[in-house]
Amino acid sequence: MPTDRQLKTVNTLHRAVIRLSGGTLGTTFKGMPTIRLTTIGRKSGRPHAVILTAPIIDGDTIVVVASRGGDPTDPAWLHNLRATPTVRVSRGQGPDRPMTARVLSPTERNALWPDVVAAHPGYADYQKMTTRTIPLIALTPHCDTQRP
Repeated sequence: MPTDRQLKTVNTLHRAVIRLSGGTLGTTFKGMPTIRLTTIGRKSGRPHAVILTAPIIDGDTIVVVASRGGDPTDPAWLHNLRATPTVRVSRGQGPDRPMTARVLSPTERNALWPDVVAAHPGYADYQKMTTRTIPLIALTPHCDTQRP
């Protein structure tokens, strides 16, 4: 399993490749689009960005997988968005968009899991490596309910 330091290093390098190439490199991985997800740290209150693959993009909805490479623990970004589901998402060099993150229910997750594995069979391997059920998260455009 990758260590926290290894994951942070890879993510930092990936963000740099996207930025330095103007979005011409690093915007896909193993045939899947990548996104930059920015969450608010549940302890620090600071923004934290991570590059993730998006095996399913359906209109404005993006589905991401909290696999952490099959690790037995959930990724930190998942804990952050559970605490604060309002996140920011960008694709390629596109602008950040406010979105709402929602961890799918077990029924929703089980219905969508075959599509995730079809997009990238490696997710099935990750699930076999861990005893936890790997969560799926739906990211949808954020609607400000305070506006008229």
